[in-house]
Amino acid sequence: MQAALMRHLLVAAMPTALKVIFIILTVILVAIITLFFIGRRLKKKQGQTQQTIDAMKQTMSMLIIDKKKMKIKESGLPAAAIEGTPKYLRWTKIPVVKAKVGPKVMTLAADGEVFDLLPVKKECKVDVSGLYITGIRSVRGGTVPKPEKKKGIRGWLQRRNKQISGRTEQFEKSQKAGLEAEKAARATKKKK
Repeated sequence: MQAALMRHLLVAAMPTALKVIFIILTVILVAIITLFFIGRRLKKKQGQTQQTIDAMKQTMSMLIIDKKKMKIKESGLPAAAIEGTPKYLRWTKIPVVKAKVGPKVMTLAADGEVFDLLPVKKECKVDVSGLYITGIRSVRGGTVPKPEKKKGIRGWLQRRNKQISGRTEQFEKSQKAGLEAEKAARATKKKK
């Protein structure tokens, strides 16, 4: 009873500014924790999608006619592709490439990094997964251009993110190798 009374007196004696700051800090903490868990879930989903894209990848030769960043509704992609995108992403702009593949002129979506490297009015060999350009192999009459180093905070964050993701992949590979080595050691002990 006295402890509850003491807490009540402590809260009542606290100035209004401190109460507001405490509430704001609590809301920020909850938001950070929520974003952390959402980010983990999205990263797992992206990994599964990337495996599917890699499994369906083909190398094609195409003449790049034009490239633009457009809203998905204005892009000219098939209706099935537009309907397959989540509603919250339909207003965003995506990298769209118009290319001649064989006798057909096609509209394809491209990865952001590949989009910057694709030269217009040149024939290229690219990796395609469905309607999505995932990589560039070679350019006829030249070499594949190197990506420009992005300046500013955004470029630094992108470079840092690549470093971190590379380290986590190496760490996961080393853990798997260690587990396999342990299994092999246990198997040899059992045989003896």
